[in-house]
Amino acid sequence: MLRCIRWFVLACLLPLVATAKPRARELGIPFEGTPGKLNAITDVAGVEVGHVTLISGEGKLEVGRGPVRTGVTAILPRGKDFTGRVFAARHNLNGNGEMTGASWLDESGCLGSPILLTNTHSVGVVRDAVIAWYNQRHPKGGYNGDISLPVVAETWDGFLNDIDGFHVKREHVFAVLDSVRGGPVAEGNVGGGTGMIALGFKGGIGTSSRVLPLEEGGYTIGVLVQANYGRRPNLHIAGVPLGNAFPDLMPTRGAPRDGQGSIVIIVATDAPLLPHQLKRVAQRAGLGVAIVGGRGENSSGDLFLAFSTAAAEEISKDEDLAHLQMLPNDRINPIFNATANATEEAIVNAMIAAETMKGVDGNTVPAIPVDRLLSILKEHNRLSPAPAGR
Repeated sequence: MLRCIRWFVLACLLPLVATAKPRARELGIPFEGTPGKLNAITDVAGVEVGHVTLISGEGKLEVGRGPVRTGVTAILPRGKDFTGRVFAARHNLNGNGEMTGASWLDESGCLGSPILLTNTHSVGVVRDAVIAWYNQRHPKGGYNGDISLPVVAETWDGFLNDIDGFHVKREHVFAVLDSVRGGPVAEGNVGGGTGMIALGFKGGIGTSSRVLPLEEGGYTIGVLVQANYGRRPNLHIAGVPLGNAFPDLMPTRGAPRDGQGSIVIIVATDAPLLPHQLKRVAQRAGLGVAIVGGRGENSSGDLFLAFSTAAAEEISKDEDLAHLQMLPNDRINPIFNATANATEEAIVNAMIAAETMKGVDGNTVPAIPVDRLLSILKEHNRLSPAPAGR
């Protein structure tokens, strides 16, 4: 088992060093705003991310044996050694999904746990494992009580994955939490996004960031998505309608109907925002979802969470008064814009990074054909020059 854990951690750390495929912006797909150095949620100082990806078996579904196409992703707002809280808030565009710890998040306006993303049927084991991991690291206590109510969110990967086999185990959660780090973030068929579908193509994990100009505060906004949502007829990239562009590339028969999916979005920022402002920021992630083609369908779990790292030390004090700074509401529009724009790009990055995947019973979901996509965008005069040095 230990060898297996090591293999999963190694397999997920290697893609963090260098992204094998060009990302959407590097291909010339245009997006609004200026990204950070990594164009990832980890551009927000202190944020760390890790993935454990579980892929094994092929052929006929045997519940408990596979095929397995799933995993878990962890986002830690201030790294694994931080035991305080950050301000946070959430928003449901449509609530056909699960995010544990949400009631206390709403009540307190604070987040004091890691955020983990996985498949629908693994929420329970992941939640329990987060508590056990934290207890192991702090055997004498000394951590905030929020860890008893950790945030774990899900999307459904049962078309490709043996979801009833409960293949995400406690040891995988320990491995992903131990492996989180800053730096580049792997995208596509990794972590919690391994078996996910977006707008009729292979989806998964995607990320992006924006840095505001100094006259707007110079703040950084980072977004990470687990994209498993949407209807192919609504697909737009760079403003170009693509719903009918690839009729020869559809998931095999039996795939979830259009709109039967979900997307989880995590927004991080270093801007000094209070919880009620962060709820407004989380709402704007839905605009990025809509730009690419989401409509918050009835059966979709569109769950968004936003947090700010700005006041972590101050709000973690348990004595005297906390002295806080707050960005005035009249200066928040650039953050709204950045959130929508980074969300749009993160979703497209997830689709560009994803590879065609075959799963249970031979069910297959195609990757979006990048060469054909670029050709269509070029016909619509929607390609930008490649960035210098690319």
